[in-house]
Amino acid sequence: MNLLMRWPLPALLSWGGAWLSFVLLQRLGLPALPALALAAALGGALALLHHERWRRLMVALGFPLSMLLAGGASGWPAWAWLLPLGLMLLAYPRRSWGDAPLFPTPRHALSELARLAPLPPGARVLDAGCGLGHGLRELRRAYPQAQIEGVEWSALLALLVRLRCPWARIRRGDMWQQSWQDLALLYVFQRPESMARIWAKARQELPPGAWLASLDFEIPGQAAAAELPLGGRHRLWLYRLPAQRHA
Repeated sequence: MNLLMRWPLPALLSWGGAWLSFVLLQRLGLPALPALALAAALGGALALLHHERWRRLMVALGFPLSMLLAGGASGWPAWAWLLPLGLMLLAYPRRSWGDAPLFPTPRHALSELARLAPLPPGARVLDAGCGLGHGLRELRRAYPQAQIEGVEWSALLALLVRLRCPWARIRRGDMWQQSWQDLALLYVFQRPESMARIWAKARQELPPGAWLASLDFEIPGQAAAAELPLGGRHRLWLYRLPAQRHA
């Protein structure tokens, strides 16, 4: 049951349910347009079962978008549908399903970070789960003299971000397995469910006095050193490790 709840399997099941209802309604004699409307309504209802806004949006739009693609690609050979699936798996491999989706850090989202968390030149700054490098670019704007690093599990994204951000040190690997020792600042844009685990690893590995910056998601039960509204729905949470490590 836990495997069925791991993203994106709930989305795939929801989209499959909408498609199944569309096919069954047509076989029962319902015209295509009403069947499409009812199936899309089912997809929208299933979307409400998801807590995060981005998941609800993806589930609600998945069936209508796939219907548009199917109509526009009616002449494709059957094997051609494997190409987007293969690209999706390369960009978002199964092992990363429990981590954050591919949402970029907005431009200027970290513009106040250097003022709130000043760092010396050459300090190590890591974007854990750097995706296509949007967070890396914002970190470089905030800390132009820092050593900017990123870690990304997807081999395809790691390759692309190396091309986009040649000034950053990019590792292809598991952010949970990489050591966070000697970092001056850790930046994450993950999921609410990941924040407790991130804090536990940060307390164990980050040096005393290091900073942890999180976009949009706070650490449950922890007082933030700073909380910065960014306009719209975005918010930056900033935490600092104690000056002395507790046993």
